[in-house]
Amino acid sequence: MKILYVTSEAMPFAASGGLGDVMGALPREIKLQNDKIDTEVILPFYKSIPEEYKEKMKKVIDISFNLCWRKTGASIYMLDLEGVKYTFVENHNYFDREMLYGEFDDGERFAFFSTAVVEYIIATKNIPDIIHANDWQTALVVIYLKTKYRNNKITRGIKTLYTVHNIEYQGKYDRAILGDIFALEERYLNTVEYDGKINLTKGALVLSDKVGTVSPNYNNELQHDFFAFGLAKIIREISHKTVGVLNGIDYGYFSPENGKDIYFPYTKRGYKTGKRKNKKALQGELMLEERNVPLLSMITRLVPGKGVDLVIRIIEELLSEDIQFIILGVGDKEYEEYFKALEERYANFRAIIKFDRAVSKKIYAASDIFVMPSKSEPCGLAQMIATSYGAVPVVRAVGGLYDSIKPYGTTGANGFTFDNYNAHELLYTLKSAISLYKNDAEWSKLVRGALGSDFSWKRSA
Repeated sequence: MKILYVTSEAMPFAASGGLGDVMGALPREIKLQNDKIDTEVILPFYKSIPEEYKEKMKKVIDISFNLCWRKTGASIYMLDLEGVKYTFVENHNYFDREMLYGEFDDGERFAFFSTAVVEYIIATKNIPDIIHANDWQTALVVIYLKTKYRNNKITRGIKTLYTVHNIEYQGKYDRAILGDIFALEERYLNTVEYDGKINLTKGALVLSDKVGTVSPNYNNELQHDFFAFGLAKIIREISHKTVGVLNGIDYGYFSPENGKDIYFPYTKRGYKTGKRKNKKALQGELMLEERNVPLLSMITRLVPGKGVDLVIRIIEELLSEDIQFIILGVGDKEYEEYFKALEERYANFRAIIKFDRAVSKKIYAASDIFVMPSKSEPCGLAQMIATSYGAVPVVRAVGGLYDSIKPYGTTGANGFTFDNYNAHELLYTLKSAISLYKNDAEWSKLVRGALGSDFSWKRSA
């Protein structure tokens, strides 16, 4: 069997979030579990890909094709890494930029990329049995295969899996650009149209042979309007072909044992000493008082869906406790400014306004309690990473957080949970965690439960 993973990002080449982590780990684990499966990942050749990988790539082919009225093309590069073939689509006009997303012409950029993927298959006759497309940026691969390329002898037998990593981002565009940008005939408008707009996610949901979501609970939640961002009706109609599989994490990368990016490596058995040493080192670096008080952390995008508004409502009361709190992340300007101002008023609070994977590991390794009060969370990886470093997650029981974190007092407990999207319910749960921290025997038992969690890709793959 040959599987082609089509993605807009993949570690270690380019990543802005969970999708990059998944696409960096899942294909490799599939290959490890069955060497007879040919796994290939294809993504754009971004400017930001580290030079060490660019130097190892080899050009495979130049392809040319039409995208609507535009004559265009791409150079295809390839690199083998840990048994997986990585293929890169180069076009300087679309991908020689600083950012992966957020450009004014994202629709055109990913229409180009999706077309290039199909044309690459045709040009090389390197035909996968299954194409696994991910999120709206690659939805057009599914749509093109089932519409404009449906009668092509080379591609018509390919089966498709479309995975929704976060349905909030759907690829919505004005109907007027159906032909000029997306190269689709008017007869396909009904397939991709929803609520008066082109909706690329809707098109892929309807046309794909199978639809995946990134946790079993999220799979169920998507049938309800609150979670589906307008697409609940479509999800209900295709529920017969959807399946939820909980994501995993790469324990080789997120490992306190190997010590990469943290101050002091430590084992599960020696976590107490290890965490104390890492906490003291982080406190020193951030000029926090070097005391063994509960260290809380939040590593997140600073946007409403991550529960930031709940934290803002209760954080000043929380900071009156004998604790320390660190937030790492970027996002909405109002949140960034609020937390930077808060830092000036509270000696036990630090806001690090940036996206930095190395710093995040230092925080995980030093933290006692990890805060994740999301409004919605398709899967969530941060809570899994926290457990691998022995930081006890406090999460809202939603999406994949419900599937992965079992509350204190239950069998297999590895954290704390609360049910309702309510600031005081969050505060009550955090105070319960802080109180338990003072009971060394019970706290140690819970930390061992967190460290014993298995979120490896072996299960998910």
